[in-house]
Amino acid sequence: MDQRLSFVTLVVRDLAATRRFYVEGLGWTPELDAPGEVLMLRVADRVVLSLWARDAAEAEIGPVALAGTPPVTLAHNCATTDEVDAALADARAAGAPLVAPAQHRDWGGYSGYFADPDGFRWEVAYNPGPIGASVLP
Repeated sequence: MDQRLSFVTLVVRDLAATRRFYVEGLGWTPELDAPGEVLMLRVADRVVLSLWARDAAEAEIGPVALAGTPPVTLAHNCATTDEVDAALADARAAGAPLVAPAQHRDWGGYSGYFADPDGFRWEVAYNPGPIGASVLP
C-alpha cells in the first residue's frame, strides 16, 4: 500500500451548520455538496476533507460516538506568524470558538487552536522548520 492519505472523514451532528461554517464562514469551496449527506472540500492537491452527516455515516460504518473532545487535531500551516493570527481571526469571524490563543511554542513555532461546529480542533501554525515549509503551497 502506498504511504498516503486521500480523505479525512469527520462525522458531524448538523451538516447544514458545518456547511455554513466552512463554506460561508471560512469561504472554502465545495468539491461535492450533497445536502443532508456529505460535504467534500479539497484541502490539498490529492487530499479531501469529507464532512459526513451522522445518519449517512452510521448507515455505512455503524454507530459513532459524538461526545467530548475528539482525540484528533487538524492543522493548517502558515508561512508567517501574522498569517496565523489572520487565520485565527477568520475562524472567529466565522463563529469558531478560540480554544487556545496563538503563542510561541517550545518547539520553535507559533500556533493557536479553534474548534469547528462539532468541536474538531484545528491548529493554525507557523512551523519554521523544514517539515513545516514542506507542507506550504
